[in-house]
Amino acid sequence: MRKRGAADAAGGLPLDDDPGMVTALVRGLDVLRSFRREDGALGNQEIARRTGLPKATVSRLTYTLSRLGYLVHLPETANYRLGPGALALGFATLGSLGVRDVARPFMQALADETQCSVALATRDGMAMLYVEACRGSSAIRVDLDVGGHLKLATSAIGRAYLAGLAERERADLMAKLAAREGAAWPDMAEKIAAALEDFRAGGFVVSAGDWKREVNAVGVPLAIGTGGLAFALNCGGPAFALPAERLRDDVGPKLVRTAAAIRGALGL
Repeated sequence: MRKRGAADAAGGLPLDDDPGMVTALVRGLDVLRSFRREDGALGNQEIARRTGLPKATVSRLTYTLSRLGYLVHLPETANYRLGPGALALGFATLGSLGVRDVARPFMQALADETQCSVALATRDGMAMLYVEACRGSSAIRVDLDVGGHLKLATSAIGRAYLAGLAERERADLMAKLAAREGAAWPDMAEKIAAALEDFRAGGFVVSAGDWKREVNAVGVPLAIGTGGLAFALNCGGPAFALPAERLRDDVGPKLVRTAAAIRGALGL
């Protein structure tokens, strides 16, 4: 939910305080961003809950976006789903991320070697958005694909992203997370601090049952640049197949080497 004064996804000026912002456009994009990969169709009431916008405003925005082809109205339920216009924007964005093409073969090689799921993600607000995913041949895997979101504070890939940020940028983002997570934040902050210590010691972070109790993973930052070019990688799977000692002794170091190989292939 967007609160008044919230900063943009890149951590810039609070939106309501920036005179250069077009409020109607911001709200329209908020509506589109309220849809998640796992959603079918959403009604105006649910969109209003997710965005924090008045339902009457949401109704006008969804009508406009459906007329423009970014949403599709389903008359039988009065709900909306993403339309071809929104999907075209998403695919165009993915197509412009050349890092995916470079990273994919390295990621797949690691997935085959470890029989785990390997993913590349970047930040989307207070979550991490999968932009590429590879799996080994094992029938037991983490079922999350391109377009999926993970919590920034509890997932290995989110903690890896935080570890890769400059200290001031990380502090600013942590303050936003603290405001968002409320009473749950002290425990999250303690585990993030431990993850940062792991990163300084071994070059990777660990999330053992923190994102989901049955899932363990390691993560590493993949900072190609700043802002939209800051990525992270993870390698994870069911906790019974990936105990903490295997994460630290085997999978984590392999993920570090995979990230280094990707950076090398990118000329970095």
